[in-house]
Amino acid sequence: MTDERLPQLRASDADRERVAEILRDALAEGRLDMAEFDERFDATYRARTYGELELITADLPASAQAPAPLSLRKEPATGGAVTAWSERITEGAKGSTSGIAVMGGFERKGRWTIGRRFTAVCLMGGGELDLREANFAAGEVEISVWTLMGGVNVIVPPGVEVETRGLGIMGGFDSREDGVPGDPGAPRVIVSGLALMGGVGVERKLPKEEERRLKAERREEKRRLKQDRRERRELD
Repeated sequence: MTDERLPQLRASDADRERVAEILRDALAEGRLDMAEFDERFDATYRARTYGELELITADLPASAQAPAPLSLRKEPATGGAVTAWSERITEGAKGSTSGIAVMGGFERKGRWTIGRRFTAVCLMGGGELDLREANFAAGEVEISVWTLMGGVNVIVPPGVEVETRGLGIMGGFDSREDGVPGDPGAPRVIVSGLALMGGVGVERKLPKEEERRLKAERREEKRRLKQDRRERRELD
């Protein structure tokens, strides 16, 4: 892998935490004011790649107390992650295999099992397949999407490899998640089909419980930093 491609690799939660720690140090040292800190802090947790994270701290020195510099090397997942995925891949299990929306909509979310092959058909309608908490009936599942003046959105959790093979005619197939390596033992999702005057989107999101936890942590961190700032001003 060449250096030019490294900034395009996906960042992990640990990478974002390292950048957030550098921002906290910069705020404490007076290098950032509160408004700048808030803007960069929010951008840190929205960042998806190493390149985006590097821009956030490009004008800040890494202090001696800051965590180790941002690493552009992707480390293999731990055995615990593999075990978690093995529990969610239920080979041979009977899962949901289709969703149809005609001038309406369908959704699959929460705890459910997606079959080895899932067919989605949307005619002037829409569908959503949320795989963040789903089980998989096979290590590789294929979602075949056929839309006419409609759309389907597929949500995958971090660690799942995605490949898109679809065609959009006066529409589009989202392939932004292609090429992102999956975790060892994680399922692979293939999205294929045809979008005619419609669209198929693929996006990667944290599980909802994890999203809520991180939002709560960010709110608490902002509250604590603002309180510390006020106390320092009062002492001055």
